[in-house]
Amino acid sequence: MASTELEKKPSQAIDPADEPSVEWGWHGGFPKATQVAGWFSVFACLIMLVGNHQGILSGGGQFKIEDVWLVIIAAVLVIGLLIDLRRKKTAWRR
Repeated sequence: MASTELEKKPSQAIDPADEPSVEWGWHGGFPKATQVAGWFSVFACLIMLVGNHQGILSGGGQFKIEDVWLVIIAAVLVIGLLIDLRRKKTAWRR
């Protein structure tokens, strides 16, 4: 019986047509750098709350819509980072 190319490939092989980076070697991510960059981005968003920017007047008081956006973006980043940490801690259970 003649062997086919499919029989020669290991079950975990990645086809270079699907992912071209396989041809030049390492294929992975930067988990620690992703966390560091994420937390730095949260810090940067929150530090931008301090400043001399002007808000728009809304009903006699000042409403700083840019502050609201900065807090929302920081909150979404924190939620994503915590989900990522949780996923990594429970990955061994799968």
